[in-house]
Amino acid sequence: MTAHSASTSLVLDALLKRSSTDALVGPVPQGDVLYRILSAGLRAPDHGKLRPWRYVVISGEAREALAQEVHAAIERQEPDLPAAKKEKRVGRFRSMPMIIGLGMHLHPDHKIPLEEQHMSVAAGAMNVLNALSLEGFGGVWVSGPFCEDREFLQHLGLETPHRLAGFLFVGTPQHPDHVTRRPDIEDYMAIWQGAGSASFAADRSKN
Repeated sequence: MTAHSASTSLVLDALLKRSSTDALVGPVPQGDVLYRILSAGLRAPDHGKLRPWRYVVISGEAREALAQEVHAAIERQEPDLPAAKKEKRVGRFRSMPMIIGLGMHLHPDHKIPLEEQHMSVAAGAMNVLNALSLEGFGGVWVSGPFCEDREFLQHLGLETPHRLAGFLFVGTPQHPDHVTRRPDIEDYMAIWQGAGSASFAADRSKN
């Protein structure tokens, strides 16, 4: 095995152990490390080179201001949600070490379908989560009806028609050695033989 293949194998092993977590504490990525992590998001597939990714970083005292805006958006979007659930959701925005908004700068009238623009943002978010993990940090992707609140989006620099794909909660994992069980890839892949229909064991097990 060459030095290159060995280092590549180590990276792949690390990616295969990645899992989302909201059990996060400080420190958080800063400076050049944060820039490198977010730059990984810009390596996502981007049909048409529309550059739809917009990352809004919130940390420090700004978290309380964001939590208040989240609370107001939840009140507008889900007024009947029980108070305890509202406070639990808002409390997470107060307590997480860092929050990254996943803005979607969209072009509804472009020949590239909106669905593909959304997928590019999602692919960018996954790249960021992978980069966080490789740098020793952790994260989890969250969303909810409040992410569709137009007044809330304006505070994040997302005017119509731009949208929000959710937020990444970011920090250092409290339990870095915890690895969740990974599904068996054989259940989620198929080799098509040139005729008939491909089938997946994961789908058959649900029937």
